[in-house]
Amino acid sequence: MSAADGASGGAADRLAEARDLLAAHPVVDGHNDLPWALREHVRYDLDRMDIGADQTGALHTDLGRLRAGGVGAQFWSVYVPCRLAGDDAVSATLEQIDIVDQLLERYAGDLAPALTADDMEAAREQGRIASLKGAEGGHSINNSLATLRALHTLGVRYMTLTHNDNNDWADSATDAPGVGGLSAFGRVVVREMNRSGMLVDLSHVAATTMRDALDASAAPVIFSHSSALAVCDHPRNIPDDVLERLPANGGVAMATFVPKFILPAAVEWTARADENLRAHGFDHLDTTAEAMKLHRAFEEENPRPIATAATVADHLDHMREAAGIDHIGIGGDYDGTAFTPAGLDDVAGYPNLVAELLHRGWSHPDLAKLTWSNAVRALRDAEAVSRDLRGRTAPSNATIDSLDAPGA
Repeated sequence: MSAADGASGGAADRLAEARDLLAAHPVVDGHNDLPWALREHVRYDLDRMDIGADQTGALHTDLGRLRAGGVGAQFWSVYVPCRLAGDDAVSATLEQIDIVDQLLERYAGDLAPALTADDMEAAREQGRIASLKGAEGGHSINNSLATLRALHTLGVRYMTLTHNDNNDWADSATDAPGVGGLSAFGRVVVREMNRSGMLVDLSHVAATTMRDALDASAAPVIFSHSSALAVCDHPRNIPDDVLERLPANGGVAMATFVPKFILPAAVEWTARADENLRAHGFDHLDTTAEAMKLHRAFEEENPRPIATAATVADHLDHMREAAGIDHIGIGGDYDGTAFTPAGLDDVAGYPNLVAELLHRGWSHPDLAKLTWSNAVRALRDAEAVSRDLRGRTAPSNATIDSLDAPGA
């Protein structure tokens, strides 16, 4: 047997080992934008885009590829863009919640509604994919704590405090500083999330907001789809000092796969590709067929730097060193990005990442924490904090005007 044959055999063995590991300890993925993709592509018409069938080429996600990828739990993002504000943002968020509920009803044999850590474990025992909801962007609550609690009642189990733009009470990583992190009302939002049992998601927020939220939160926080700033200098990523605070908080940082956040060479290329979209009248986050045609034409003339599973593994190695093995996870951001790494092209790709980590010497117990246990534990701990706070405190009816107005 040649050296090449031996290397090939080793890779095949690691991939088989990865699949076996995921059968026992499946992936909890922190962020998938399928609901918004269904809105953009077919206006929620599930007959026209049936994820029970192979949607390769149209979507990153369908049931067959979730199964092939070893996904055991998925936080479905009920995202709405920052251009929707006020009651429009709330209504669109409700529509996003509704389509997730439609998916759960239509594909009940594969997708299990999950509100708690126990629900996640029960779904795994049943061989179904635990399905949770995460709201992406605090603009979705329109500065209303009652709306926040209503989202929790409708099944939302995390809220990302901002998206790409600041809101009135929290600063985003990709906007100019506004309130300097969290405002007084923003800190009450965090405490009310703790009381409700909704995880505080710090992806997309400024580093100042991350630190303020860690100061304010009595429950574990998560980063549903962010990677390491030290490995790729992009403002969407997590500074080491924040990663180092996760053990004391109990939180989990879930590494994302988006090339422009993980591969330094892709940062500048994506900025130019996004500007090309805007020049043709498209939003830079647009992944419709028309937008992707423009992207492909740009890529033909400007070869794209390619991230791989090894690129993501570099982030996970660093995040493990900074935060510890008990505080890392995975959040691919599928169907929310135009480009994905080679080998992690869609939701079927998770075994390739696990195989790469096996190649780097990660143990089975450590990989089981990465894929399953850490995320489940964070939600369980948040539930415990919620029970305690509900027993001692009443819901807050504070308003942003009462807390953040000059002189308040």
